[in-house]
Amino acid sequence: MSVRNLDKIFRPDRIVLIGARDKPDTPGVRVFRNLLRNGYRGVVYTVSAEFESIHGVPTFPSLEKLPRIPDLALICSPAELVPDWIEQCGKAGIRGVVILSGGFRECSDAGLELEARIADIAGHYPKMRILGPNSLGIINTHIGMNASQTIAQPKKGHLAFVSESRGLCNSILDWAVDQGIGFSYFVSIGNMLDVGFGDLIDYFGNDSHTRAIILYVQSIRDGRRFMSAARAFARSKPIVVYKSGRFATSARVAASHTGAMVGEDAVYEAAFERAGVVRVAELDDIFDVAELLGSQRLPQGRRLAIVSNAGAPAIVATDALLARGGSLATLQEETAAYLDSVLPPFGTHNNPVDLLDSAPPERYAAALSSVIKDRNVDAVLAIFASQAGTNPNAVARVAVSAAEQSHKPLLTAWMGGASVREGLRILNEAGLSVHSTPEQAVRAFMNLVRYARNLENLYETPKEMVVRFAINRHKLRKKLEPALRIHAGSLSEDQTERLLQAYEIPVARGQTVHSEAQAVEAAGTIGYPVVLKVHSPQILHKVDFGGVELDLNDEQDVREAYERIMRVTQAHGLGAKIKGMIVQKMVKATDSVELILGAKKDATFGAVIMVGLGGIATGVFHDRVVGLPPMNEHLARRMLESLTVWPILNGYRGRAPMALDRLIEVIIRFTVLIADYPEIEQFDINPLLVTPRSVMVLDAESVVGHLNDTKRHAMGEHLAIRPYPEEYSRRSLLKDGTPVILRSIRPEDEPLWHDMVASSSDNSIRFRFRSMFRKTTHQMAVRYCCIDYEREIAIVAETAFENHRKLIGVGGLIADAEHETAEFAILVSDPWQGKGLGSILLSYCLELASRWGIQRVVAETALDNHRMLEVFSKHGFSSEIHRDEDAVLLEKRIHGP
Repeated sequence: MSVRNLDKIFRPDRIVLIGARDKPDTPGVRVFRNLLRNGYRGVVYTVSAEFESIHGVPTFPSLEKLPRIPDLALICSPAELVPDWIEQCGKAGIRGVVILSGGFRECSDAGLELEARIADIAGHYPKMRILGPNSLGIINTHIGMNASQTIAQPKKGHLAFVSESRGLCNSILDWAVDQGIGFSYFVSIGNMLDVGFGDLIDYFGNDSHTRAIILYVQSIRDGRRFMSAARAFARSKPIVVYKSGRFATSARVAASHTGAMVGEDAVYEAAFERAGVVRVAELDDIFDVAELLGSQRLPQGRRLAIVSNAGAPAIVATDALLARGGSLATLQEETAAYLDSVLPPFGTHNNPVDLLDSAPPERYAAALSSVIKDRNVDAVLAIFASQAGTNPNAVARVAVSAAEQSHKPLLTAWMGGASVREGLRILNEAGLSVHSTPEQAVRAFMNLVRYARNLENLYETPKEMVVRFAINRHKLRKKLEPALRIHAGSLSEDQTERLLQAYEIPVARGQTVHSEAQAVEAAGTIGYPVVLKVHSPQILHKVDFGGVELDLNDEQDVREAYERIMRVTQAHGLGAKIKGMIVQKMVKATDSVELILGAKKDATFGAVIMVGLGGIATGVFHDRVVGLPPMNEHLARRMLESLTVWPILNGYRGRAPMALDRLIEVIIRFTVLIADYPEIEQFDINPLLVTPRSVMVLDAESVVGHLNDTKRHAMGEHLAIRPYPEEYSRRSLLKDGTPVILRSIRPEDEPLWHDMVASSSDNSIRFRFRSMFRKTTHQMAVRYCCIDYEREIAIVAETAFENHRKLIGVGGLIADAEHETAEFAILVSDPWQGKGLGSILLSYCLELASRWGIQRVVAETALDNHRMLEVFSKHGFSSEIHRDEDAVLLEKRIHGP
């Protein structure tokens, strides 16, 4: 399914160039020259009221005078004239526009206002798509279209390159052409007034010429759109990102530890990892990594074997590998024995394998073929250092042969000058990962490892962890909304802790007191030892301002602590209004870990979660990790596993492990709370005390803001990833009275999904999947259970059978990126057919499609699927029979909600 009208931009039959001037080296002339020089076979018009011709080609005085309506308009006029040209393009029916003109938001506030005018005008022409402004242009090598100001023309290839930086494009392209790197598309995206990264990922993800997508990102404007598109294509089309501004931090004042500790770059890092995107730290690596990922050979782990004809480069590679968290593979005994039998007695036959300076091709062949078969090896790096008497071309052919006989990645580092040039050509033509230094090859390998790990995180089936709530969260939200509006700003500790308790997160509750005498009385009631904390909306970081006294053991301690807190906090001169003190039981646990669990609202990706080492260590040891909600058991566990403190949490050197399942449940409950309350700007739980038996909140604080659109936020719009649609759940009855629950599918449903397919006949499987298979796999289940709720609906029918939960059917809709058309598919397991379930699932999916604003639902089934064809007919689908394909194409128009 294509992205709305982007074909008009990237595959136009007719192009009109607007604003070109018949003067040497002007932007319009450069674009015109590139269009004519590179084999584009479409029609090119030029419009100019000033010049009769450009480079001898006659111009037209206006768009109205063109003989045919162009698909694409390239605008190179001065910025102040662009809004008028957009109006004229809209009236003329032009649906694709690239604005190459500069002088907009990148220059001044006046330029920002010009962009706003363009957006307003374009809003009257919903079928028009605009790339830019401030774009250098676009290239589609497979149709010979260079509609850009670039100084070089790349060769055809399989990489789609998208750059936000206009200035970087020419230098990158010039370098890539020199290196012989080919592209399917080369895009300068500009200011992203309309077409953004998400649109282009969707478009290139469906493009047959593109194997991998490269993004140069300065900022992402629509985090949710980006995440949805990237997650949709992460497995089939690797996405490599270089994000500039790595050390930039948010300029906003942070009122909480989480707000201060979670910078902009950490959020981008978390988003890329959650989307399955590979982020490279070196700009030089982007093409190597993209080509490597595009080969779709992924390592099972981080164990690398190194085969080299020189010791020093092998040592350099080993150092680089270990420094980046990789592992030097330990060869199996039989591999080592074989190497001992075929290699000279000198040198090293363990890993790294040293073949010695004069290694002939046969020695490389023996070593590579044995090492790459070793079960302990995930990938191999072959290093060739140019030496007297060696044959780099023959060795390159050996490396190609070894790679062809294995599914494991084989990377190469070919070191030398002119003597290895032909060998490099051989390796490049074979599609191997070729690098000039061992360090570069190791970086590529570790990026490959990260990509494989990201995909594993994306698609690993989480453990079933049922998190239920005693309260009706929707009713609670309605009850609290007025109070949240009134108390916009910092909530009191008491209000924050009550909110946590409502979500069944254990809190060490305290008692608010307003005098020294009340503090003493409360301490006696609670029982010593106690903690005394200042209660003030203006003092969030209590410890930093002397607002906390611990381990108070008697009345005298309480009185002295009360007086000390009052004196110290007021001495800071904050003008803080002291509303009293909070007396809390002192929780002591020698075998425990203090964590911080927090959340903040990011301008791009919405609510984000942080977990890390807490207590007084929060600001000292930077042991923390950021993640995007929603969370499940697997994602929460992976966050914890990435912490340095993880070994202690998991049980270290004989110590009992902490209550990890309870901790993970608390993290999930916290993310649900954050998802339910988009008003929350910042939230800190610090410390969160974790022991082998329990998890307890000892202190918490939160900051809330105002909501401008409650309805929009109620749909989870403040999250970059759409949460599980609980609102889709409903009960129904089959014809025989069997009760079923209709709900959206979850990743945790994978075991039940396998059972459902296993109980389906060959015919039912053929009707649903249009193919046959003997057994389902995890990879298959991932496609159907781990869905993006932003663009897919998959409603399962669940029932209880012999005291076990069972899935008995599933109906699904996959929508295009614009939510205009959705494709429907259904499977009902054989024991449950003939009971009306197919009709129930189709009817409910059509209802949900209407809610989504889907305009058209399509389906395909076999000619002999008579029962389902009857169901489609009853629901108003039209049909078109394709007898040569043994298929029926079905369609139903929906008029919206």
